[in-house]
Amino acid sequence: METILTKSEPSVPAEWTPQKAIWTAWPADADEWNGDLDTPRRDVAAMVRALAPANIMRVLANGAEAEASARASIGGAAEIVRAGYGDIWLRDTGPVFARTPDGPVALRFKTNGWGGKFDLPGDDIVGDDIARFAGVPTRHFYFVLEGGAIEQDGEGTILTTRQTVLNANRNGWTEAEAEAALKHAFGADKIVWLDEGLKNDHTDGHIDNIARFVGPGRVVCQSPSGPDDPNVEILDAVARTLESATDARGRKLEVIRIPSPGLVLNGLGEPAPASHVNFVIANSVVVMPVYGTPTQDAARDTLQSAFPDRKVIALPSRGLLGAGGAGGGSFHCITLQEPL
Repeated sequence: METILTKSEPSVPAEWTPQKAIWTAWPADADEWNGDLDTPRRDVAAMVRALAPANIMRVLANGAEAEASARASIGGAAEIVRAGYGDIWLRDTGPVFARTPDGPVALRFKTNGWGGKFDLPGDDIVGDDIARFAGVPTRHFYFVLEGGAIEQDGEGTILTTRQTVLNANRNGWTEAEAEAALKHAFGADKIVWLDEGLKNDHTDGHIDNIARFVGPGRVVCQSPSGPDDPNVEILDAVARTLESATDARGRKLEVIRIPSPGLVLNGLGEPAPASHVNFVIANSVVVMPVYGTPTQDAARDTLQSAFPDRKVIALPSRGLLGAGGAGGGSFHCITLQEPL
């Protein structure tokens, strides 16, 4: 049930501002991971251990087996919280923590299984549970939106993609309708639209796989790794759009390009939506996904230059990419920051 709040507009702090905690979830349903929980669990455990020195880590565990597994693997680095959920993609199913003049609030949106693809029991309520665990009141919006579909700079600018937000499998919005809804929900002033996300992205092109704010007026996107990169045209189009864009304060965006992973095949031999920009920004570190490709060191070094006050840690994320209907995301997709 929606908590009654005043009409004050929310604002979502930028991810690089001080954080109270980072939430994530432990892989628990083998059917969602082609029968193999060990591989994604290794990736999640490594990420939690890398983030734990900088942040309070809260890890949801669905069921007794998942709870025991999580405690055995990462119990010393995280608070384990038993909760129900469909799968671990809390960026999309969890709340968006925001601030209002009346205090913190958890913004809650409808879920529909990423356009009806993965409608999993528990994904519709886990966001309310996280807000309750955090002791933060909720504000509900009755339209479909995943957290990974929007990127915010904390100063009134939202990045998003038409492929996701205007998709008929979400709300059937026009661009004008979408802008009005997003500006109202987040107290935003400007929407910067990109056309599409990575090929074979189950989310229909989430923004957190292609472009991320790293500071006021500064955004990171990727450059193709070579002619066999399956996203050559998409990545170049993203950069062109960003280079011509201004933010809510009228600043021309500074665009920093890092090499993409290039062609990464999943276990079925299909091009996977692998991305180095699906990184997590924590209080003193940034955890960037890597996939064993030749460009990963250059990507880490360039991203490090964008975060001079944080250490960039590169960690394997092939297990989270999965194959077929399993996986498909990385570290940002499975995390949710709770700001101070």
